[in-house]
This record gives sequence, C-alpha cells and structure tokens, in this order.
Amino acid sequence: MPESAASHGDPSPQELVMTLLGTYVSPRESRRVWSGGLVGVLAGLGFSDGAARIALARLARRDLLARHKAGRLVHYSLTRRTIALLEDGDRRIFSLGRDDREAGQWTVLWQSIPESRRQARERLVRRLRFLGFGPVQDGTWIAPHDREAEVLALLAELDVSEHAGLMLGTPSAGLDVRRFAGRAWNLDGLAARYDTFVRDFGGYSGDLPDAEAFQVRTWLTHTFRAFPSLDPELPVGLVPAPPSRAAAVELFHDLYQALAPAAQRHFDEVTEK
Repeated sequence: MPESAASHGDPSPQELVMTLLGTYVSPRESRRVWSGGLVGVLAGLGFSDGAARIALARLARRDLLARHKAGRLVHYSLTRRTIALLEDGDRRIFSLGRDDREAGQWTVLWQSIPESRRQARERLVRRLRFLGFGPVQDGTWIAPHDREAEVLALLAELDVSEHAGLMLGTPSAGLDVRRFAGRAWNLDGLAARYDTFVRDFGGYSGDLPDAEAFQVRTWLTHTFRAFPSLDPELPVGLVPAPPSRAAAVELFHDLYQALAPAAQRHFDEVTEK
C-alpha cells in the first residue's frame, strides 16, 4: 500500500500540497482550507508537522496560497496564479494518452535568459517540460507538436520574449526519429515508469475505507502528475507508444473516479474547521 513519501520518490511537501489542492479543493475560486487540517493530512502521508507548516508558508510567499487569519485559526485559499496553473495541469493530465497523436509540426525553442533572471528561466524550464518539451542542448528545447500558442503566452507571462526564439518544422524523414528523440527524452525510463505505475496501483478497487481511499487516490494522482513532464506523446507513426501507457491511463481514470467520494469525505472531514 502506498503509505509514505519515501515510496513515491521523496516528493517535496510543497509538491504534494499542490496535488492535494488540485484534487480536493472545489470550488477553487472561493474555498478556504484550515491550515491545521492540511498539516494533518500531510502528516498522514509521511511528513512531519514542521515540514508541512514550512511548505505552506513557502507556498504563500510564492503567491501560490493566500493566508487568512481569523482569531487563532489560519486558513489558506488558492491565488489566481495557482488556479491558472491547476487548470493548465488538469488539461495536460486528463488528456494524456487519450488520443494517438499524428505526425505534424514540431516546435523548437531556444533561449538565452541571463543569469540575473534565473527564477524566470527555472519557471520556463518547468513549464516547458510539462508541455512535453525535451532538451536537445543547452538552451534548446523541442516538442513533437505545435506548441506555438502556449510557448508565446508563457514567454510573455515570464517577460522573457526578448531572450528567446521559436520555430515550427518537421523532422527529416532521412533520420531515425526514435534515436534522435532518445536524446531529448528518456524513453526507456518512461516505459519503465508506466510499468511501475500499473504494478503499484493495479491491485486497488474503489471499495476502500475513507482514509485508505484518500491515501491511495492522493498517491495515484501525485504519481500520474509526473507523466506529462516525462512523456512527449511522440506521434505513433514515428515512434511506438510506451507499451504500458494505455493500461496506466485507463487505470488512472478508473481509480481516480472510483475513489473520489470516499477520498473527498476524508479530506473534508480533516480540513474543515
């Protein structure tokens, strides 16, 4: 049974808070969540009270959480920035692997963001990976789909358009695309991670007690959230899909829905005050 952070690649408590908020906080625009409850659910997932409270404070400093104090109680709500990030994440997570991608235009981005804008550069890299980009060499990234609109919006949001170039094109038919793609993405490692996901979660059903359903659904979601940053969804006509991807996608959607009522009850019971 997935019980602790250690069994899931030691995610940071900040990352896990974002999974919790994206999965269980609805409506996102107005709901406030008791800080003590968030600390409690993180403790149940393997984090100390201190680590949980530090994570919440850091997310607030990054404008990803808004802090509200009423008497002795502290609650958190989602900022507009976080809501936008979660909605973007939902689109990628819930569409991943649902349709076979056909060959078309690829996107090439190169950037020379100066060291004085390191934070913007780091945010750009994180978002590029989530859009399915892989690094070719220093500052150059490729995606096997037309991502022009998303990248232009991202560059404008980070105010780094002057430090970047963007081009659309197609790979040469005279080259082995799989070998070339293997330099930008770890395709063997991706296939192994899909295999592990199916093995780890394939034995569960929707018939679990509330607390266990919450734990399993949280780790299910948190683990699956990594795939959009790892899987470029290469056109199947050029590179075969990972063998276990279809099974992993079906398992995620089925179990995510089946565990939802019980897991939500547990989250609400612990965090509402």
